[in-house]
Amino acid sequence: MTTICVGVSHRQAPTALRERLAVPAALLPDRLRQLRELPGVREAMILSTCNRLEIFASADSREIAGDIQRTLDPAAAPLAACRFDEDALRHLFRITASLESMVLGEAQILGQVKEAAAQARQAGTLGPELQRLVERASTAAKRVRTETEIARGAVSLSSVAADLARKLLGDLADRAVLLIGAGEMAQLAARELRAQGVKELLVANRGLARAEELAREVDGLAVSLADLPALLVRADVVICSTGAEEYLVTRELVDQAVKARRYRPLFLVDLSLPRNVEPSANELENVYLYDLDDLERVAAQNRGQRQSQVGRAEEIVEEELRALLAQAHERHAVPVLARLRAHAEAVACAEAEKTIAALRGLDERQQRSVRAMANAIVNKLLHAPTARLRAEAGSGPLADAATALFGFDEAQGAIGGRHDRETLASHG
Repeated sequence: MTTICVGVSHRQAPTALRERLAVPAALLPDRLRQLRELPGVREAMILSTCNRLEIFASADSREIAGDIQRTLDPAAAPLAACRFDEDALRHLFRITASLESMVLGEAQILGQVKEAAAQARQAGTLGPELQRLVERASTAAKRVRTETEIARGAVSLSSVAADLARKLLGDLADRAVLLIGAGEMAQLAARELRAQGVKELLVANRGLARAEELAREVDGLAVSLADLPALLVRADVVICSTGAEEYLVTRELVDQAVKARRYRPLFLVDLSLPRNVEPSANELENVYLYDLDDLERVAAQNRGQRQSQVGRAEEIVEEELRALLAQAHERHAVPVLARLRAHAEAVACAEAEKTIAALRGLDERQQRSVRAMANAIVNKLLHAPTARLRAEAGSGPLADAATALFGFDEAQGAIGGRHDRETLASHG
């Protein structure tokens, strides 16, 4: 069994390519099931965010990575990085701990990884192997956040967008900001903007109830997307963060708005993938459009204050990764130990019963003594081999030698399930 990760992130592909890879929530169950149906794929999970698409799979062999890669958009597939086993696990840990994020130290990614696991579980493609990996990666991420200061300061795309608005416009006390979308990113942006003293905070969303809820939270005003043409005239800054698959803010709408504003500057920040604002709107006079690629450059400039914490964060990731690998090795050791003990006990038991049958007339106490003697011989003979097999976690040359010497195979691995438990119980 091998762990595979096939992924494309902001490090490999610009926004225009990443939006072709994004998997809408409505299509995610089907995509997961398609992956699970690939020959040799046992488990699958998809992490699709504005910055990355990562496919994690537990599979029979590494060759299956090619089949997974071919499920991606042909234009972006050649950019996909394929990682295996320890490298794939390390990548998952680093992603979850925000070490691979566009904004170093941002908190949203941990929730996004957990949500990806929950969606895969609901689709029936998440099994015990990937579940265990996600749980350990989450533990590492929590340690990074509590044991380092990597999350200090403004550490989300939304906060970068809010800071950018302040830098572009100066004092926001006399400015109006329109939020298109009312999800987590919009919530974060709204709080940041309100803290910076925005005069008017407008919240538009396809579901008016959610817009009203967020507006109440941040002392804003819920508005209708149907009024978008007028809202673009009214707002100085527009921040978009929806799951829409088409442009909500078109070049035509922006052109009309700028003319009605008498060419007062209009700043558009697009946090969405796929993008919500038509890119060519940036060509219009006094229109300034910032997309995810632009925000990445801004985030890179702000990364210095948290960079000193990266070393310790990476140490934590490696500690948790080593602990996970050690547990995996220990689990692999159990079948070898169980088979060895089961084989020895079976031989000893058979010989003891032969002896009891030959020595006719033994009472119950004497029969127990013969069986106890056979069991004691097994324990003494296996004491040193068991200790050495456990020392190398059952995955080194001694385990291979034991498997070869005693002729263990997959069929013999089925020797009484109770032996696994008895071996662990009797030998710690």
